[in-house]
Parts: sequence; structure tokens; C-alpha cells
Amino acid sequence: MSELSKHQNRHGDKAEKSNRSKNRVGDSSLATRLNRELEGDVLFDPFSRGQYSTDASIYQIEPIGVVVPQTDEDVVRTIEIAREEGVPVLPRGGGTSQCGQTVGEAIIIDTSKHLKRIVDFDATTGTVTVQPGIVLDELNQFLRQHSVFFPIDPSTSSRATLGGMAANNSCGGRSIKYGLTVNNISAIDAVLADASQHRFTHVPSNLEKFPADPRYMELVRKIRSLGEREEAEIARRFPKLLRRVGGYNIDTISSEGHNMAQLLVGSEGTLAYFRKLELITYPIPSHNVLGICHFSSFRDAMDITQEIVKLDPSAVELIDSTMISLAREINAYRPTIER
Repeated sequence: MSELSKHQNRHGDKAEKSNRSKNRVGDSSLATRLNRELEGDVLFDPFSRGQYSTDASIYQIEPIGVVVPQTDEDVVRTIEIAREEGVPVLPRGGGTSQCGQTVGEAIIIDTSKHLKRIVDFDATTGTVTVQPGIVLDELNQFLRQHSVFFPIDPSTSSRATLGGMAANNSCGGRSIKYGLTVNNISAIDAVLADASQHRFTHVPSNLEKFPADPRYMELVRKIRSLGEREEAEIARRFPKLLRRVGGYNIDTISSEGHNMAQLLVGSEGTLAYFRKLELITYPIPSHNVLGICHFSSFRDAMDITQEIVKLDPSAVELIDSTMISLAREINAYRPTIER
């Protein structure tokens, strides 16, 4: 494409954005500044704020406004402007959260529209790098051609984004075999509140041999110091559970080396914005077997679970008669239930 064509395209994009958003920016100076300095959409009108005031939870809080970034640069600039203006930012993916994590009085950054690319797949290491807005089912559809998959499987896989899954430390039914999201992320390229950008990944025990910029090394040393100072308290107070998703995973800190990305997983956007995620994939099993056990009572089903897990299943799910009855009433599910 010629430089003239590129210029014309950019000019056309700006004109299109101006026409599309002139009634959705609102009158605030913050909205005007964001709209002027970003390529993506800036939505501060009452209708848009109403749309983003809720998610899959019972909570409803009207945001200050919404930014739908087209590029990573849009995100960084939004964070810079928000810091200068003294307002919070809140990343949002598919809005599948059931505890209100994606609603708040903040500038909502919606990654689900544009920031959803698969950046890289490395067959040698079995890792895939993605932007935060990609949906889990779409990622696994791509990975299937390489005979691998990302094993975290929440029930919202058709709409949950990987950024949101990392923010909430999603698990799903197969966590009994593959662990949680925190166990399956090797690196996160993140943007901090001061708009500095860093790659959070494994750091060795000897920090002198770990090349990184001073700002990131300062964070690493502070985290390592925290882990060493509170080691006994962490060991005593952190529960030993398979599905502990409370965030701030300071129990992963170790003087023998630890992964800084694991500290960000589960933090629900309070520590950093996730620009890129490097995920661990697994070979797709060559065979699948489903076993169905029927019980006369809920208590009997719960009692036998401790014996079932000794068989090393990849997933164990309990479905009671209420769920089966409700599913039978839904046309999409009825044939499966009847079969």
C-alpha cells in the first residue's frame, strides 16, 4: 500500500470514528481528551454506560465511561490519561463474572472487540501467546489443528476471554487433573498503573544473573523480600486447597526461583493490565471415556467422590435432579438429556 493510500485510510478511519462516536462521547473533558487521543471508541453516553454497568452477576454500578481500544497503544494511553486525571481503570472481557468483578465506577477497558489475536504458537515449547480479548473456545478451535488444547474449561468457555480467566484464576471441571489458570500461564506482558510495561515471567534464584530493567528488578526484589519475611506466616495461613482462587498468590514466591506472572493471576485487574498472555497447552487425549453414576441422594453422591478421585479422572461433575429437570425444559439441551 502506498503512503498516500495509508494516509487516506487513516484520514477515513478518523472521519468514520468521528461520525460514529459524536453522539456517544458526552460533554466531559475526560471523554473529549480520550476521544481525541485514542484510535478506538470512547463511549460516555448514558446508554453505553448503562450497558457496561452490569455483568453476569447481580451487581450494577455505572462506570465513568468506556474505552474500546483498537491497539495496545490505546490501552497504554488510556492508563496514562487516567493516572493524570486521577480516575481508576477496569479491564473487562466477556463480562461472565458472577461476583461483579467487571463493574465499577471507573473507565472500563473493553478488550473483547479488537484485542483478541493469537500472537504466536510455539510447537516446540507447547506455548501459545494471545491477546486478552480472545474467547477460550476460539483459542481451542485454533489449537485443535496442532492436536493440543488449553485445558482450563469453565462452563462459560463460549464467551469467557483469556484475560478475564487469568484475572479471576478460572478453573473448571478439569482442574483436578490440569490445575488452575495460575498453573498454566508461563508469562504475562503487563502494563502497570504508571503505564510502564514489563514481561512477568520466571525469575531465577540468583537475581544477579537475571537481566531486566531497573523498575522490574525493583518489583522482583520487593516481592522476594516479602516472601522471605512472611514465609512462615504464608505457610501457616494459606489454605491447602485444590481450588484456591483468592488471588495475590504470594505463596508462589520462593528464593529458589518463582514465576512473577503467577502473582498477577487472580488479581482481577488490581495489579496490572494484561497485554499478552503466554499459555501452556497439552496434547488432546486420544480417547475419552464418560462414566455416569446414579445415586439415590445428594449425600451419597458426595460421600463417594473421595473414592472416585482415586481413579485419576480428568474431571468429576455432580448434577442433581433439579439441574437435569431444568435442562430438559430447554430445547437445545433436551435431546442430550433424553439420550
